[in-house]
Amino acid sequence: MSLLIAISLTTGILSGIWGWVAVSLGLLSWGGFLGCTTYFALQQDGIKGVGLSIATNLSGVFWAMVIIKLSTLINLEIVGYIITALVAFMMCAQAKKHWLNFIPGTFIGSCATFAAAGNWQLVIPSLIVGVIFGYLMKTTGIWLHAKLSPNYGQINN
Repeated sequence: MSLLIAISLTTGILSGIWGWVAVSLGLLSWGGFLGCTTYFALQQDGIKGVGLSIATNLSGVFWAMVIIKLSTLINLEIVGYIITALVAFMMCAQAKKHWLNFIPGTFIGSCATFAAAGNWQLVIPSLIVGVIFGYLMKTTGIWLHAKLSPNYGQINN
């Protein structure tokens, strides 16, 4: 079995489980898939990848809330656009910090917050659990591939 098929299999199984978990816990299933997408897109495996995915997603939630709150202070449409431009700049510029350097993760967190109409209390746990599911999907797929590999356990000299 190829690595792609192994990861596809475990991702399919865990996606079904995620759907059940999301409904059971009252989370946003699509929000979790955005967290999962962040982990897969990052191309950095392991706990560091989980941490970076969560950090950038949460920064995106923060920036979306900044846009939402500041845009409601002045009832002029142009102000909202200016705030959005300034915040989008900050969302990219923060990538100078190594723990926030995955810009797509920031925008994913922000978009999830806008899609949930600013309900950050629901978005945050959905994204975090989604990132963890993304980690599990990929890790179990790699494990399955190694187990089914004909050379598993052999030492190559």
